[in-house]
Amino acid sequence: MNQIKQIHAHTLRNNIDQSHFLITRLLQLPNLLYAHSILLHSSLSSSPSSISPLFNTLLHSYSSHGPFHHCISLFNSLLLLHPSPPSFTSLLSACASFNQPFHGRALHALLLKFGFIFDPFVSTSLLTMYSKCGLVDSATKVFDEMPYRDVASWNSLLDGYAKSGDLMRAQELFDSIPVRNVISWTSMVAGFCQNGRYEDALQVFVKMWEDCEVRPNEVTLASVLPACANLGSLELGKRIERNAWRMFEEIGDRRNLCSWNSMIMGLAVHGSWKDALELFHDMKARRITPDDITFIGVLMACTHGGLVEHGRTYFRSMEREFQISPKLEHYGCMVDLLGRAGCLREAYDLSKSMPMKPDSVIWGALLGACSFHGEVGLAEIAAEFLSELEPWNAGNHVILSNIYASSGQWDGVAKEWKLMKWKKYRKIAGHSFIEVGGKMDKFLVEDKSHPRAEEIYAMLNEVTLAMKLLQYFPDLDYHLECYD
Repeated sequence: MNQIKQIHAHTLRNNIDQSHFLITRLLQLPNLLYAHSILLHSSLSSSPSSISPLFNTLLHSYSSHGPFHHCISLFNSLLLLHPSPPSFTSLLSACASFNQPFHGRALHALLLKFGFIFDPFVSTSLLTMYSKCGLVDSATKVFDEMPYRDVASWNSLLDGYAKSGDLMRAQELFDSIPVRNVISWTSMVAGFCQNGRYEDALQVFVKMWEDCEVRPNEVTLASVLPACANLGSLELGKRIERNAWRMFEEIGDRRNLCSWNSMIMGLAVHGSWKDALELFHDMKARRITPDDITFIGVLMACTHGGLVEHGRTYFRSMEREFQISPKLEHYGCMVDLLGRAGCLREAYDLSKSMPMKPDSVIWGALLGACSFHGEVGLAEIAAEFLSELEPWNAGNHVILSNIYASSGQWDGVAKEWKLMKWKKYRKIAGHSFIEVGGKMDKFLVEDKSHPRAEEIYAMLNEVTLAMKLLQYFPDLDYHLECYD
């Protein structure tokens, strides 16, 4: 950094224009604010044709690191110079990253004005922006109007459907893709996982692994690990983790940021928090600059390891050291980390101080933490927000009822169950999974739908008889909560 400052001082003293070199070096560090300052100074004396590419380069960096208002400021400067398709693709990417659909719609109008709407890269970026911002109907309209659709266009819309929870349309689109690549398969696996359909996620992954010519990459493997963890598929989870490590080692010097992020995230999700953090420090030692996705994995690792102070340090370093503005996912990780550690007031204050509106994940994490630590007051606040965000979710009322019960507030218990009965919630039948030979089987209480049900119950009767002969009687004293 000192060397760059010396070079900058030399250019100023001798009236030499080294803007391109200096900005390129600063973006590699990265030091975006310094690069921004040099660029604004250079734009006063440079021609639009020579300075516009530098604006686009800096805009591209801001699109992933933030803050978003710098992206807008740079783009407004470009409008006075000579905006090009790369200018729009970078700002559309920023709108997607920072969930700014209002600005994205305004850009859509400008695209029509400048005539860039039919540029394939621009139209795909516009489609991706709408998909990532949850505006899947607008994304579908853009997709339908595209004269040429490559696999990236199909995958962007597929990802939008999956993340919005519209898995039926996602499946239909997936079946219609002319040529599926690894991103197509990974989007379906991740979509099922994110929406709690872990069985379907495993089925898609196994089909890809066994029947498809497209091989899973490290991102696919990281995406399917949550399904293994939630279904208790220990054997398959270990196989996937070993496979992921082998692929990661084989890549060697060809590892990119996506490879590192996938491994860190996969390890963090699967509970291997020590390995995840070691990998993060190894990554930094190799001078690979982390991005916002890296820190989601790092904060998740801290959550699994109960490393509250480390989590606070990593969270603060995002802006201070790497100029990365925390997003909703980072705040969610921190609320979860603080809540699990019993720092409930700090978790609540953080959720209220966020620059964006907390979603159901954040309030759900706080409610779960209140349940674990028996905090009634904050639980009521979290449950109130959740009732607005998830009016269909009876589970939030059950959790709050249990919190009331644990503190002896039986009036609160009665109120919650009366509310659930009034809203006519239906209780979903509980089920369990068992892994045999790497295959997951689902069963309900007294379930006889399994094709080998007769063999299963015959074996169960044998085990029960053996237990009685050995005079072993299990403790069946349990409490069930139900409602009509």
